[in-house]
Amino acid sequence: MGNEIIDGLIKALQLIFSGDPTVMEISGRSILVSTSATMLSVLWGLPVATILGLKRFRGRFILKGFFNAMLGIPTVALGLFLYLFFSNAGPIGFLHLLYSPPAMIIGQAILITPITVSFITSTIESIDPEIKDLAKTLGASETEASIAVLKESMNGVVLAVTASFNRAIAELGVVLMVGGNIAGFTSVLTTTIALETNKGNIELSIALAIILLLIVSVLSTSINLIQRRKE
Repeated sequence: MGNEIIDGLIKALQLIFSGDPTVMEISGRSILVSTSATMLSVLWGLPVATILGLKRFRGRFILKGFFNAMLGIPTVALGLFLYLFFSNAGPIGFLHLLYSPPAMIIGQAILITPITVSFITSTIESIDPEIKDLAKTLGASETEASIAVLKESMNGVVLAVTASFNRAIAELGVVLMVGGNIAGFTSVLTTTIALETNKGNIELSIALAIILLLIVSVLSTSINLIQRRKE
């Protein structure tokens, strides 16, 4: 058993360093899909988080509670609802998005939006409210004052984006159910690792797992180093 694991690890490293086309293709697609999903979650999550962090209005507590609760949503349940939504019998079935990269991007974006919103909201709330008041005193408009607070929250925003991306690229349930793990089209790191492991193709599974760990580790470490230099 030990020799099989070592042999699998050696062959996996050979696949990586030789630039195996399958490994490179799957890794590239994973990065593209997860990056797109993260950008989408920030696009609609940042305005929501800014409003929740800066404004006081009726229903704010309920809305915050909703996003906090969604942090723990079962991904298989979300995947099922999205599958039904994208299927031919669903509301947007006519777009034929099921089993396509756009469906995977939308699914990941919905999954990670609670992370984006909750993290950024908490960061904005931790900023001294006097910063916004000072900006207004100096003649800034409401929008300009809000932007000033966001600038002070930038470290937290970057961490939220990093956490969202890491969660997206490590996702299995949603992308498998709406993407289908179609070779050469919707197969990504997590879905291929699961499939190839079940097929007994340990070398490819280990190679993809190493790349997945490297992507998450390198990104997180880089962000930490950048923030330490700023401090």
